[in-house]
Order: sequence, then C-alpha cells, then structure tokens
Amino acid sequence: MTRTDACSSMPVPHLRRVLTLRDLIFYGIVLIMPIAPVPLFGLAQKLSRGHAVTTILIAMVAMMLTAVSYGRMAALYPSAGSAYTYVGRELNPHLGFVTGWTMFFDYLLIPLLNTIYGALTVQRLVAPVLPHLPPKVLYVLLAALFSGTMTVLNLRGIRATARANVVMLVVMCAVIGAFILLAVQYLFTRQGWAGILSTQPFYNPMTFDVRVITTATSFAALTYIGFDGVTTLAEDAINPKRNVLLATVFVCLFTGLFGGLQIYLAQRVWPDWQTFSNLETAFMDVCYRVGGLLLFHALAAILIVANLGSGLSGQVGAARLLFSMGRDNVLPRRFFSHLDAKRSTPTYNILLIGFLAFGGALAMNYEFTAECMNFGAFLGFMGVNLAAMRHFYFANRTPRRRRLLADALVPGLGFMFCLGIWLGLSAPAKIFGGGWLLAGIAYNAVKTRGFRQQPAMIDFSES
Repeated sequence: MTRTDACSSMPVPHLRRVLTLRDLIFYGIVLIMPIAPVPLFGLAQKLSRGHAVTTILIAMVAMMLTAVSYGRMAALYPSAGSAYTYVGRELNPHLGFVTGWTMFFDYLLIPLLNTIYGALTVQRLVAPVLPHLPPKVLYVLLAALFSGTMTVLNLRGIRATARANVVMLVVMCAVIGAFILLAVQYLFTRQGWAGILSTQPFYNPMTFDVRVITTATSFAALTYIGFDGVTTLAEDAINPKRNVLLATVFVCLFTGLFGGLQIYLAQRVWPDWQTFSNLETAFMDVCYRVGGLLLFHALAAILIVANLGSGLSGQVGAARLLFSMGRDNVLPRRFFSHLDAKRSTPTYNILLIGFLAFGGALAMNYEFTAECMNFGAFLGFMGVNLAAMRHFYFANRTPRRRRLLADALVPGLGFMFCLGIWLGLSAPAKIFGGGWLLAGIAYNAVKTRGFRQQPAMIDFSES
C-alpha cells in the first residue's frame, strides 16, 4: 500500500516485507559474526586474567537488556529508522536526528572496518605470491575488491543479501564446528572428562578480581556490537511486531552462548594466556594446537568470509537508516529516499556507503576504526533504553499497569551499562566521534532554522 506524508501529496516510498524470522536471525548473526569473540580472545584473556568466557557471558546478559528495549520499540514502530525513529518519537525529534546521525556513524564503520581487516588479511596471504607489486597498491586493490563486492551484492536486493548471508553463515559455522569437535577430542584424549568439564574458565580463585572483571566485561561487549542492525530491517520483515523482537534477543543469546563455548574450549586447550606469542592472533594458535595447519588456514579463510558477511550486512543497515531519514526529509529526500523500482533497494545509499567504505579504508587504520565504533553504537543504545523507559513506564501509553521490572529496571540497567562503556572510550575516539556528532547537530540546526522547526517523521506505529 502506498502512503502519503503529512506535508505533501507525494507518495512515500516503502520497502517490501519479504524477510522471515529466520532471515532476520541469519542477518543478525552474520552482522555480528558467529566468530565475533575470536579476534578478542587473547586480549580478553589478558584483561580478565584468564576469565574471558565469564566476561562474554556477563556482557551477554547486559546487552540482552538493551536488545529487549530494541525489540519492544520495534514492535511499536516497525520502521527502517530503528533507534532514530524510537528516540525521535518518544523523546524528541531533534534527539532522534542526532541518534540517527550517530548510529549511521556506527553502521558506516562496520563495512569500513571489515574492508580494512579483509584487505589486510588477504594482503598477508597473497603478498608472497606477488613480490613485485608494491604493498600500498595491493592494499588499495584489495580494499576496492572488498567494498565493491559488498556493494554489488547489496544492489541485487535484500533477498540476494539474505541468501548470501545463509551461505556465509553455513561456511563459518562449519569451520567453528570442526574446531569445537577437535578441541573436545584434544581435551578428552589428554585429560578425559576433567579436561572438558571445569569451572576454572569461569572462576579461578587465584586470579579472580571483581574490578578486573568489570573492566574486561566492557571490552567483551564489543562481541555484540551490531545486534541492533536487525531492527533496521523492520520494514523488510514479515510480521515485524513479533519477529524483530524475537530475532534481536535470539541473536544476542546465540552470540553469547555459541561464542562463550568457543572461548571456553580455547581456555581449556591453552589455559596459560601469558604464553601466547601474539595476543591478537591467540585463537589461531589454539586452532593450530588442536587441528594443525589445516584448521589454522581454515580459520584464516573464514575470518575473511566473516568480514565480508559482516560488512555486507552493515551496509544494508546503514543504507536503510539513511533511507528512513531521507524519506522523513531530514536528509535530502530526492537522493536518500530513492528506491530501485525493480528490486525495492535504496540504490544511491548503497553506492554512497560503498564509496565511503573504500575511501575510509585508505585513510583509517583498523585499531582506531574499532575504537570509534563504540562511540555511535552506545549513544544509540542509551537513547533506545531511555525511549523504552519513557514509553512503557513514565508515559504508560498502554492500557495495562506499569511493571517496575520490565518497564523501568530492564531499560534502566541497560542504559547504565551502556553509559559505563561509553565513558570508558579512548580520548581520540571521543574527539573523532564528537566531531561527527557536532557536524550532525550543526546540519540539523540549519535544516530546522535553529531548531525552531521539528524534523518531519513519518508514523509507522500502525504498520
């Protein structure tokens, strides 16, 4: 059905509802990556003094609080705008724009980060084969290949993206499944059931420290960055009021339990984290110990696949967020709300993000990009928790009675956890992210004549 907005008779473009609950779950898992804890393993072990799996599980509980807020708000407003829509509707349209602006910063950095990591990984593998090609030239070509591949796949439409997600998810889970089986076999052969079943990865009285665990949990929360991307597909989803909530919470639960299992086995196989030769590639060493060179190379391959899949999904989320803001005319409507007539795809947005991912990969490094991701992500998380608390507890716009636990404590605790992580960001990340935030505020001030006009927001609460 075609709608018109409140300000004009122009038809408002809409996405097609084609994605099932399974598609949403696959999208979310691929966006986060089923091997999300793998790159963090060595550093998490060091920060937690050997309690990495404990921090993963604590972070899972904390992030699921925010996931519940996202799911409940998506049921009210099944819009591609996600946090932008929720905050704008429940708190203030100007705050909604700022939230959307910062969340776009986060979504943009996902394909950018994956482009950087993918290009660097392949470069290390193929550089010996191409000794006469300058490293910088090779990196530029590989960055173009990664960003170009993501863009082409997304231009083919959301169904093509969903099918690609399924294939990549199967490949990643197959290799990680092989690691799990080989790790169990390795432990059982050497130590029997005592090697497989142990409480030491969760609690080692010799090294356990609550303050250390608290700091390490903030780092472990990086495992879950991107789960909210599911809510940007609310307008592509069948029965979004049910499926988006279920998919968002399930993605967090799966990531925590499946990722926790990987980290638990890695801790049992190699309990002394101080003996790793390189903390950043510590999980690779564990794979080599249980599966030899074959598993070592297989993991390297799926890291490449995982980054392609995560970047592909991140580009989808960013494109749909821009589409929603363009449709509301808070960004230029003619460009940002454009949809391909055949595939119902925000083509211009996808091309723009692909170009920015390529350009950003040439200007930024992996470590700094990863630090900046949390700036926009956790600002958005805090906004959504506040929006959920206001709607369900303080405003109480539903006929039922207010519930202290579900309506106030759950989003309130989610807000506090996200605030703690955001405050712990490094100074350079805050400066860079703050510059982006100020640019968005300045643009909105000009667009709304010094905030005297409210940004237009299309109502999807009855979708």
